[in-house]
Amino acid sequence: MKIGIPRGLLFPKYHTFAETFMEEIGAELIVSPETNKEILDAGTRCCVDEACLPVKVFHGHVAWLKDRCEAMLVPRFMGIREKESVCPYFCGLIEMVVNNIPQLPPFIDTPVYATDDKKLSKWAQEAGGYLTKDKKKIAAAYQLARQKHEQNRIGYDDLGYPLKICLIGHVYNLFDQFINMELKKKLNERGVGVITAESMDKAAIRAEADQLFKKPFWTFAQSYYGAAVHICKTGNADGIIYLSAFSCGIDSVFIELIQSGIKDFPFMVLKLDEHTGEAGFDTRIEAFTDMLKRRYESGHNLSEYGQCGYCRSNPLPGAADTLCRP
Repeated sequence: MKIGIPRGLLFPKYHTFAETFMEEIGAELIVSPETNKEILDAGTRCCVDEACLPVKVFHGHVAWLKDRCEAMLVPRFMGIREKESVCPYFCGLIEMVVNNIPQLPPFIDTPVYATDDKKLSKWAQEAGGYLTKDKKKIAAAYQLARQKHEQNRIGYDDLGYPLKICLIGHVYNLFDQFINMELKKKLNERGVGVITAESMDKAAIRAEADQLFKKPFWTFAQSYYGAAVHICKTGNADGIIYLSAFSCGIDSVFIELIQSGIKDFPFMVLKLDEHTGEAGFDTRIEAFTDMLKRRYESGHNLSEYGQCGYCRSNPLPGAADTLCRP
């Protein structure tokens, strides 16, 4: 059976698991191409106006696949950790797509509760049942998919740059180069390295999020807050850029929370939607990186968390603890 997999939303994070699992139980995979203008335009036409850009892009990937496959893997993500939530759009994604795009093939839409191995294994048995009734084959495919997923590493941690920026945001904004207009490439061309939360110490990120007075409901947003504060305290980057989709309700809360947690550490928010112009986007990037370069060249006082990573690695005798110098 030809199974389609849309290259949208959480695809960058879980594609290795999904592709390995489906191939091992005998599916012929058809993955939609990387996001392009045709896919974006198709998604914008068929999706409701109120949805965020990544959800519209996902609709475009589904529209591209619908006449090319016999069934489509569109999992309904319900949770990743116990007593925590993901974006509500993930929970209702199936209904949105079905009601917005006509003549779709059948969906493999078993709800995903990835909070522990037992629940995820149950998902594998139900989802794999669409293609085979051999439970042993499904179990073996699941174990191999878990193994390859754990070995797969996404994220950036550039070396060899005098300045580094931490990019924070949902994986579908950070790793879809069409959506973010090749943000990493633009920063690298300006002599700035990039680091993301996916390449940081997960325990350290979690520890920072656990310091919040009230535990937030959203799993991903907790990670973003923890990563921002961790970067600020360690000085492993000179600034933070938060990449956010316009109308994202979760981001509207957590951007404020991050700003309160990192004090006066250099921070900029870039908003994305289908109308975002590249010229204005580039201007903001240039202004932010130029500001970081001037701070680096002239010496600067950072926040209460102390020196930047470069100055900690290259201390000057007698320099004040909170004063960074070129």
